[in-house]
Amino acid sequence: MSEGGLRFCVLGGGSKGNATYVEAGGTRLLIDAGFSGREIEGRLAALGVDAADLTAILISHEHGDHTRGAGVLSRRHRLPVLANRATLAAAGPSLANLAAVQEFAAGTTFVCGNIQVHPFAIPHDCAEPVGFLLKAGSRLLGHCTDLGSVPRLVHHRLSDCHALVLEANHDLEMLMAGPYPPALKQRVRSRHGHLANHETGAFLAQLLGRELKQVVLSHLSETNNTPALVERAVAAALNGRPAGSLPRISIACQQKGSAMVCL
Repeated sequence: MSEGGLRFCVLGGGSKGNATYVEAGGTRLLIDAGFSGREIEGRLAALGVDAADLTAILISHEHGDHTRGAGVLSRRHRLPVLANRATLAAAGPSLANLAAVQEFAAGTTFVCGNIQVHPFAIPHDCAEPVGFLLKAGSRLLGHCTDLGSVPRLVHHRLSDCHALVLEANHDLEMLMAGPYPPALKQRVRSRHGHLANHETGAFLAQLLGRELKQVVLSHLSETNNTPALVERAVAAALNGRPAGSLPRISIACQQKGSAMVCL
């Protein structure tokens, strides 16, 4: 693999669609494709990237806000879609009739062009959800959204990352006072649901003093969260920590993703 750098951009994150672009040494990956094919093409074009030049699409799990545009992009641009067997089976038509399919197994590292990919199991309410570690040269990016808790394995996998895309889904008070029915509130709050802001902040506090330099918080609920609440919760969790140990933190939302981050 190339010893060159790695760069990434969250194209958008939330309950209506999620996608992240990752590039290293000429390899261009899309992690999830939860917007329409046309929308993803437009967001890539804003970065100066042609969707036809993508190397592959990685799928973390089968929910529509992560798979909606995968089939269209795969067929239109002859792109391979990489997912585990359980996700492919559970996705049904949204991941059917693809130009090419490559299966991976959680816990087994594989190489895609100039990027080494390690998928690992995460707790979420679907068939076999995974997070990803992506390595190019000495740079390591962790990508982990849609998880209701941070078990020891996930903590271990993400502890040496230089950059991280992590969920900050909801503010607990907004969720409980909001319009969701009780069953859905319980699902979101569960250990296989989504991370609350204070849980995300507590996890980031545990990672300080290691290699972490850049964090993009994503998958904010439009109903149960705001960027200001995320900022407040994370700041409270990191309060009192030495400034030199703090990573640069930004927030990606549904309509507007992150800036390009270069490692």
